Amino acid sequence: MRHNKVIVALDSSNLVKTLELVKKLKKEVYAFKIGYEFFLNFGIKGYNDVKKICPNIFLDLKLHDIPNTVNKGMRAIKNLSPLLTTIHISGGGEMMKASILKNSKTKVLGVSVLTSLDNKEAKKYYNENSIEIIVKKFVKEAKKYNLDGVVCSPQEIKHIRKLVGKKFLIVTPGIRIKINRNSDDQKRVLSPNDAINLGANYLVIGRPITKSKNPLKEIDIINKSLI
Repeated sequence: MRHNKVIVALDSSNLVKTLELVKKLKKEVYAFKIGYEFFLNFGIKGYNDVKKICPNIFLDLKLHDIPNTVNKGMRAIKNLSPLLTTIHISGGGEMMKASILKNSKTKVLGVSVLTSLDNKEAKKYYNENSIEIIVKKFVKEAKKYNLDGVVCSPQEIKHIRKLVGKKFLIVTPGIRIKINRNSDDQKRVLSPNDAINLGANYLVIGRPITKSKNPLKEIDIINKSLI
């Protein structure tokens, strides 16, 4: 069984319930993801409250700005010591270079194309019909500028793994235990086991766990499915 592949997304406006969830799940997951909703509600204090319970944190703020601003942002993030953090690959080569800091233990992941977009949206905003083609281009640039890995939908994992080899990290949102594309805001989704088999290193899962009546049981089902 392949344990500790799940990163639980803490998208919440209730700090007490979130900390209770972290306490319950900390031994069953790889890390906890802190994104906009949590960070803007609870800030560095909330971040540190989670870190005291579980030091493995993925700080997902998706920096996207001019190189100097991103560099300063990354210096601030370095002081928080998350395991992982994110920038947008579409910010360009100079921005990616500026995000890499000497002696930082935080791994930098490049966000390719958001899992909420489909090919129709890709054509509108990227002038390209195929998300796969866009992601491949972005991933090549991420590796060129020495990022540690990428965030992509599970449907691009297979193609990316061929491009980047085994050491490059692939972190995958859009993971669903029960897939219902008609009622989901994420369009490019896959099951946990399928994503791992295709080559993902870690799976970001939020609502299927955090909204469950029994989150511990849900994570146990997911972990047991990774065979």
